[in-house]
Amino acid sequence: MRSALIVSSASDTAAAREAIGVCKDLSSRGISCQVHKDDMDRFAELSLERPEGVSEFTGGDVDIAIVLGGDGTILRAAELTRDNPAPILGVNMGHVGFMAEAERGDLEQVLDAVVAGKYEIKERTTLEVSVLEGAKRVFSSWALNEVAVEKSARERMLEVVLEVDERPLSSFGCDGVLVSTATGSTAYAFSAGGPVVWPNVEAFVVVPLSAHALFARPFVIDPESTVAIEVLQRSPGSGVIWCDGRRTFDLGPGARIQISKSSKPVQMVVLSNAPFADRLVRKFTLPVSGWRGPESSN
Repeated sequence: MRSALIVSSASDTAAAREAIGVCKDLSSRGISCQVHKDDMDRFAELSLERPEGVSEFTGGDVDIAIVLGGDGTILRAAELTRDNPAPILGVNMGHVGFMAEAERGDLEQVLDAVVAGKYEIKERTTLEVSVLEGAKRVFSSWALNEVAVEKSARERMLEVVLEVDERPLSSFGCDGVLVSTATGSTAYAFSAGGPVVWPNVEAFVVVPLSAHALFARPFVIDPESTVAIEVLQRSPGSGVIWCDGRRTFDLGPGARIQISKSSKPVQMVVLSNAPFADRLVRKFTLPVSGWRGPESSN
């Protein structure tokens, strides 16, 4: 371990202060720290002194990205390291922070594990998306959680036709359609009524949003499949595409959105092999009182 990118939540003053502390801690252990300009500016706004030896991150290689914040900050870190992938370790400073591997109170132990190299790295599948107008590609991007196609005006419905593996599946009016990875199944897709997918399951989830159709239930598909969403020429409203809620593009009638598995996964740091069910219970505060568990054998 030689260098670390420290990414903190811009909306959390405590996270910014923790970021300063992490930089000082790692620097004292011989690990150089880098911070993005936006975070540097945030430190200055809060009159926080920039730690000695911390340099500005310009997109180069780092050994690890340590994120202090919630899921949105983790998505930002994934964006910052997209061209030069580094494993991402999330420390939750927000409310749910489902993607985070540790909580605020675990920070000291987390840094000890990082310095000692006591962690695993697991890859998370990402999505690749292109928008075509006729034969011309006008937008391309990627997503770790989901690609959401939504109507751009509240009063205007979006008319789309949904396609899987180059075969039409259904057309309907709707508020939108989203395609999610297993990682994103606990985010927007979950809020929209989609199923939770265990992270070791290779699958994509397609969720129509408020669709006026008989066949408008969420469904799970092979991650090697290609999904296409076409905004019909007769659509009374225009649309917009959102990739992880961070990268966006306006869609007009006739636009075709193609979504498939990306060849570039995101690497996530894993500190423990606790069951995913335990994370669901902890993060969503699920009621499990009365559970007895399996009968022990004598």
